[in-house]
Amino acid sequence: MKQLVQTFAAVLLAAFALMYLTSYLNASQGYTGGDTLTIYNWGDYIDPALIEEFEKETGMKVIYQTFDSNEAMMTKISQGGTTFDVAIPSEYAISKMKDDNLLLPLDPEKLPNRKYIDPRFLNLSFDPDNRYSIPYFWGTVGIIYNPELVGDLKFDSWNDLWDPSLRNQILLVDGAREVIGMGLNSLGYSLNDTDEGHLQETLAKLNQLTPNVKAIVGDEIKMLLANEEAAVGVVWSGDASEIMDDNDKLDYVVPEEGSNLWFDNMVIPKTADNVKGAHRFINFMLDPKHAAQNAEYVGYSTPNAEALKLLPEEISGDERFYPSEELTEKLEVYDNLGKRMLSHYNELFLQFKMFKK
Repeated sequence: MKQLVQTFAAVLLAAFALMYLTSYLNASQGYTGGDTLTIYNWGDYIDPALIEEFEKETGMKVIYQTFDSNEAMMTKISQGGTTFDVAIPSEYAISKMKDDNLLLPLDPEKLPNRKYIDPRFLNLSFDPDNRYSIPYFWGTVGIIYNPELVGDLKFDSWNDLWDPSLRNQILLVDGAREVIGMGLNSLGYSLNDTDEGHLQETLAKLNQLTPNVKAIVGDEIKMLLANEEAAVGVVWSGDASEIMDDNDKLDYVVPEEGSNLWFDNMVIPKTADNVKGAHRFINFMLDPKHAAQNAEYVGYSTPNAEALKLLPEEISGDERFYPSEELTEKLEVYDNLGKRMLSHYNELFLQFKMFKK
């Protein structure tokens, strides 16, 4: 018994020593718990210089981690164990995270720079009154194409993708909502349509597109289009901007029937350990100067109206990435369709991919 007590005491002493050592090492690096901020974001989705500036301004140490899908991000946060103070999910993910009680409400008094966000991008269906999220970047889903390879096609309509001249010339992003939504829009339906007849009609029409589809791919779509491995791609506007930086022959358009208006917003997960620091970081990123710098670095569209005024005219005046209000009114945010319907969308997309093979 005495030996057991001695062993237990030794283990306890070792545990305390390890805790002290960890605390000492953290302190020696200039941070401890409350002045550490962990950010969970998409890869290459912030100007690193802004993180450095925030650290210098606040004295906080930023730990930056990345995810490659909303689903992976939500799973990690829902499992707990890892503390994330700020995350940047997309609109439908925000809606689901709210339903799953994974978010903390924001304190408007700690976010005075919220006033710079364009009112068009506030109070949307996925987060009424922006109680849980603030816009970070926004954009569209559209068509990028090489005018030298597509003849007279201008892609004013989604239906131009079905032109026989495009056989084996189209790349599609590997996303169920994007591809099913594009099919629905081509028929004049909402990209949030849940009518089974409309969905089956869409699948049949997408199956007719398969001769023109060269591949359904992930991130490599940017390299393939920039290298002219295909003439046309259905992509997110931010990717289109990046591709066009690598190959200025290409052009981007949002078809007249409308498309997706997507958002990535800043949120504070429920497991946050530094809520005060999270608000400070969000407000820092909402500063027009910082938002403009970030938009110029990343290449995506800023929702910050004052930041837009600070950007070069060739960026802020480009209606491909800052479309008119008339076109914006035709765009739709993805609704959270619920687990059953989202599964059905995925099943339809899988059937389309299998038909292509």
